[in-house]
Amino acid sequence: MAPELPTISTLMNFDEASRIVVDFLKAHVPLGYWAVTRFDGERQLYLEVRDDVYGLEAGESHPWGGSFCVRMVAGDAPRIAADVSAEPAYDGVPVADQLDIGAYVGIPITYGDGTLFGTLCGLDPDAQPQALVEQRPLLELLTNLLSMILASDLARTEEERRRERAEMAADTDILTGLLNRRGWERALHAEEGRYRRFGDPAVVILVDLDHLKETNDTIGHAAGDVLIQSAAQVIESLMRPYDYVARLGGDEFAVLATDTNMADADAIVERIRTVFHDVDVAASIGHAPYTIAGGFAGAVARADRAMYEDKRRRRASDT
Repeated sequence: MAPELPTISTLMNFDEASRIVVDFLKAHVPLGYWAVTRFDGERQLYLEVRDDVYGLEAGESHPWGGSFCVRMVAGDAPRIAADVSAEPAYDGVPVADQLDIGAYVGIPITYGDGTLFGTLCGLDPDAQPQALVEQRPLLELLTNLLSMILASDLARTEEERRRERAEMAADTDILTGLLNRRGWERALHAEEGRYRRFGDPAVVILVDLDHLKETNDTIGHAAGDVLIQSAAQVIESLMRPYDYVARLGGDEFAVLATDTNMADADAIVERIRTVFHDVDVAASIGHAPYTIAGGFAGAVARADRAMYEDKRRRRASDT
């Protein structure tokens, strides 16, 4: 008798529905590993994982180009391989050098426009009976439901963001018009659960002006204010409307670059450095990616360490 389907609805958050689905599959389609994953443009990120064979956990990832799922999504290999060794299309996949994979299941989870969000993925070290292939209608039904819930959750999230950004208008720094520290902390708190839920890439960038005290002491606080305003204008002009830019106080600035991977963030930081140089503003900059394991607190801490390492290098080069 077919198992009773789990109760999920479009009123749920995506992560809640994902947990229900992987729990259901772990109980009723007994592969050693089940996960809901996210393709972030570079890597396959594990959002929800039930694994008793490989030791993989939520927040871990591997390169998308080296995955089974990249071939499945391209249509070059089947969505269900009960015996991977019998499927030439899966020969030589790099992830198989790290994991012993005898059976594979991969079904795409999509955005509302049909583009790829990620996959529902199952693995086992041992080949499985061909009856596994008969589970395809059930698996595709569950992924279709996850895709619907994803679309609903994303729509609610965007509405929440618009409302929060309007409310944050009160949390601005008088001198620069950027978010103040309270607004920055509110933004990180609001986004934390969303980034954990969807696995979106994001990078925290911290900026510390190098010579504000000297400017205040030698030219005056009015000149220092002009320096702060100039730096704020540079940073804000190089970011997008949906990024968060804040003055944390004194000569410290922070950016949450949303939907941004480290390669893009490297380019952003270099643009900031270039424009700062052109307008004769000296600053130390550090940046770090958001991770599910570390959250935004971890990203801020790593960016802060990188910023002070940049400051140390700059001081050393000046001596």
